[in-house]
Amino acid sequence: MITFELSKEQNLILKSAKEFAAKELRDIARDCDEENAIPKKVLDKAWEVGLANSAVPEAYDGIGMKRSAITNVLIGEELGYGCATLATAIMAPSAFINPLIDFGTEDQKKKYLPQYAGEKFVPAAMALQENSFTFDPTDMQTKAGKKGNDWVINGVKRLVPLGSTANHFLVLARTGKDTGLANIGAFIVPRNTQGLTISEENEKTMGLKALPSSRLTFNDCVVPEADKLGGDQGIDGRRLINSIRVGNCSLSVGLSKAVTDLSIPYAKDRIAFDEPIAKKQIIAIYLANMYIETENMRWMVWKAASQLDGGKDATRATTVMRHYVNKYAMKIADDGVQIYGGHGYIRDFPLEMWLRNARTLTVLDGMIAA
Repeated sequence: MITFELSKEQNLILKSAKEFAAKELRDIARDCDEENAIPKKVLDKAWEVGLANSAVPEAYDGIGMKRSAITNVLIGEELGYGCATLATAIMAPSAFINPLIDFGTEDQKKKYLPQYAGEKFVPAAMALQENSFTFDPTDMQTKAGKKGNDWVINGVKRLVPLGSTANHFLVLARTGKDTGLANIGAFIVPRNTQGLTISEENEKTMGLKALPSSRLTFNDCVVPEADKLGGDQGIDGRRLINSIRVGNCSLSVGLSKAVTDLSIPYAKDRIAFDEPIAKKQIIAIYLANMYIETENMRWMVWKAASQLDGGKDATRATTVMRHYVNKYAMKIADDGVQIYGGHGYIRDFPLEMWLRNARTLTVLDGMIAA
């Protein structure tokens, strides 16, 4: 039986995320983009509401909301509707926290989760992307080799969110000679670990400009066996990659909905040749397709998230979802710019910023985790 009914907890967190995005994100998004900076107070407010760390169990001083990919998708969509850049910054620690909940040993959970259960924002991030235009997580170039009771990591990670301030990184690396997700290990690496170098300057990107992202270089970086996520059992690399892709796509859905919701009333009010441009057939088709494709994307993301929650292999659903969302999120953002015409290209309106953000979201992985 398929149901789209949300639980009482999910409705409450959805309402909180929606209100937070409307009150705290939308109005400051442009200033953050222009200034390449995110106010710390916004991150702290999001933390107080529990938008990134609500799944930390009560046993580790957390809120104790049920761990759910669907819940995180709901949050991601609403925050992405407010501002994809700020949403990514707010939820970046989820890519450290949620895998720790899913795969961590009891000792690892006791040691690290309480640090992310307080009322103030604590930065953390996943280090996934590598220094390659054709990056493929099944062919990881960052490698971790066993040396005595430790692991030694070598390689370079790029575009690591909050890299300049993160307390901990969850570093994904190949642990054997063979490629494939089954040979990926995840390692908890504090920022002051010897052998880890964090770039002094943030990397410059086309979109998500305000989000600080860094290059991490690992040169014989030693990580104790105790900080290999999951211990001897390790992680389910396939599930982890699927989870971060679902989370990422939820932001694109929210952004696409924002573009659609802004474009429809504009097309009704904009008069050209004595009538609203919404009455022009081509514009009407644009608007209809934008709405339809946003709905399609949402159900694909929800389907993949529900399979994750059900303990199923969501690889097929996630692969189809990612391809579809990446294609149509860009198209919707571009169509929004076209509908606004010349106004779409100037910074008085958010359309050009949303187009840049959409492009960036479609080429990155590992920013957040569902």
